[in-house]
Order: sequence, then structure tokens, then C-alpha cells
Amino acid sequence: MAIGQETVKPTPNLTLKVDVKTIEKPVEKVFVTYYNYATSQRFTDSALVSEGKVAQFEMKLEEPVLSQLRVVYTKSSDTAKVQMINYARDIFSVYLEEGKILVTANDSIGNSTVTGSGTHGEYTALRAKVSAFDLSFKALNEAYMVARKAKDTPTMDKLELSMDSLDNVVKESIYLPFLTSPMNKSAVTIYALNQYAGYAIEASKTEPLFNQLPENIKNLPSAKMMKDRIDKAKMTDIGQYAIPFTQKDTAGMDVSLSSFKGKYVLIDFWASWCGPCRQENPNVVNAFQKYNENGFTVLGISLDQPNAKDKWMKAIYDDNLTWTHVSDLKFWNNEVAKAYGIQAIPQNYLIDKEGKIIGKNLRGEALQSTLKNLFTLK
Repeated sequence: MAIGQETVKPTPNLTLKVDVKTIEKPVEKVFVTYYNYATSQRFTDSALVSEGKVAQFEMKLEEPVLSQLRVVYTKSSDTAKVQMINYARDIFSVYLEEGKILVTANDSIGNSTVTGSGTHGEYTALRAKVSAFDLSFKALNEAYMVARKAKDTPTMDKLELSMDSLDNVVKESIYLPFLTSPMNKSAVTIYALNQYAGYAIEASKTEPLFNQLPENIKNLPSAKMMKDRIDKAKMTDIGQYAIPFTQKDTAGMDVSLSSFKGKYVLIDFWASWCGPCRQENPNVVNAFQKYNENGFTVLGISLDQPNAKDKWMKAIYDDNLTWTHVSDLKFWNNEVAKAYGIQAIPQNYLIDKEGKIIGKNLRGEALQSTLKNLFTLK
């Protein structure tokens, strides 16, 4: 006879208290959320605010983690049913670690002080340096939104280059010195390495920085995930052969990358719900129409969600994407996307007739000029 066993809860190693006494509006509860690299899942918990206006959490951490706190206000007769979140006021980022941590709100949770977390102190010092660039990023983003509303593609392309250039300045002047300083060997180095690497990792730059980390940091779950990302980036670097795959097309038929041998192929990761992807589609359509007769084609891989095939199909039709499309409709768990280490879209890989990667993340004028040079030389 099988005897059921009760689930044993892990012993907490962190007591987190959130003091909301100085917040004028009455707070009902506090949420805490973070990404658990050990389980590859997002953790979320909530705690009611006590009569003493303190919310308390007992948690088990696998490693120091960057979390977000969010307050929910008590509903009243003059409170809207749907509470609009003011991100600057109602959300606060705090680095959690083992021990006892107190977060004290100063008029709002967004303006809080933290005691009991040395890791948080290192994080805030690093963020203070990065924040010096916030106004420049804000100005570029505002200009971009104006250009986007006006459908001014040339200006949008220029602004994207400016944002990429400014982002690179932050990486090289803030994150790189932090990573190479012998003084910085805490879990914040993994956060900094993620920021430095970005979504599209250059393994040749990122791997040496990872290798110089202390062994205790390399063994953290977040570090192991970073190592996996680096390994995948090496497998998909320029000069490597594209990872083979098979996935079903819009008619449910299997399509293999190997069936495109003899053509230049742009492997294009996108989704119907992705605004930047849809914005880039006209440029890809233009390239396809211009060079298709030269042996160039596109293979679209959609990260659309389960039960969203209709939206995927409609986007293909609306955007005039007349090339082959495949998807398993698993959202970010798309098997091909996971094999290629895709964590943001749009992303793409240009492969030659033999299946070797000759270009990565070519968008806008970069795609057009690469294809022009490629086929002009033929």
C-alpha cells in the first residue's frame, strides 16, 4: 500500500521585512518576485501588511538574487477597481541574500532604504554610475517614439544606431571596469556580466570575463546559466555551421534547415506579438524581393504562443511574408530558439549555401548592405 508523504518545505534562510509606515496611502499587501535560476522559473510571493505596517517574508534562497517589490494599496469607495501602477512610486528593486533584510519605504516603496544586504549596496553603487546615462537614453527613446509615430524609418534607423552606440559606451565604461576590478567578486558580477553581454552574446568578449570569476561565483545557478548562454553563443558564432533543426510549417508539415542547402538563408526569429519584429518586416520583405532570384531566401521561426496560430498566420498575411515559416507555438520555449540561445527578438542569422553562419542580427541598412555586397561579388 502506498503511503502519501507530506511535502517538506525548505528551511528559510532569509527574513525579509518591508516597512511601509511612511506611505500615506494605506497598503494592503506587498509582492516580491524574482527569477529563480535554480528552477528556471519566476518566483512570486505576497504578504499582508500587519497592523504595525510591516510585511514579512520567510524565504529560501539558492543564491543572492535581484528582486522586485511591489505594493498594493487597500481598496476604498473612491479607489478605482483597477489600480494603475506607478513604476517609480510602487516598485523597488532590491538584491536579496541570506540573513535578515529590512526595506524601509520613505514616502513610497520606490524611494526605500535597505539594511542587511551587502550585495544590495554593491548593486546600488553600480546602478548609480549607470544612471548618469539615463537622461541621454530617455531623450533618444522620446525622439524614437516621435519618429515611429511619423513612420520616419530613416530617422528611426539612425536613432537605433545612436542607442546602440550609447549602450556600448555604458558597457565599456561602466560594466567592463566593474567586472575586471579585483574588488568586485560578489554575485553582482553575474548581473554585471549579463548587462555587459546583452541578449546577443559575443562569446569572444564574454567568455574571458566569465573565466576570471572565482569558483564560488561560477558555481552559482545564475552563473551556470550564463555559462550555458556563452556555450550556445560559441556554437552560433560567425564561421560556425548553423545548428540543424526541423519544425512544422503553417500546414503542419516538417521543414528542415538542411532542405535549404544551396541557398543563402536568413534564419529570422520573430513573433506576431513583437512590435520591433513587425516594424522590421518591411525591410526583410524588401531584401527578399530584391535578392530572391539570386538564391536568397528567408526562413521565419515564430515564437508565437500556444493557441495563437491564427495570429501567427494573420501576421504572415498582413506583412506579406511570402517565404517559409515554421513554429512549435511554444512562445519562449520554442525548441529552435532555445537551441540558438534566443532571449530577445528580433534576431537573425545569415547562412551561406553550405549552412555556415556569415552574419548575425542584420537589420535595417545592415541587412541591405550585407546582401548587396554578397551578391555584387558573385
